Amino acid sequence: MIEVVLNVLGVTGLWLAVEYCLKHQTAESLDEASLIPFADDPEAARRVELATGKSVKAVAPEELKHGWGNLEV
Repeated sequence: MIEVVLNVLGVTGLWLAVEYCLKHQTAESLDEASLIPFADDPEAARRVELATGKSVKAVAPEELKHGWGNLEV
């Protein structure tokens, strides 16, 4: 019986913690956060923009400096 009570308290605590963390988020900020995984790949960002119609703020990958290519360690 005590295990059931502790499980219910654990789930309730987790739910309250997530609610508290997301309390100040707007729908726009959550929508923008969902597009972050595509920001470093311009081609993937373009495909996501075409598929969803949402603008992805893509960042071009950093260019390699001379002499800093693929190093084998």
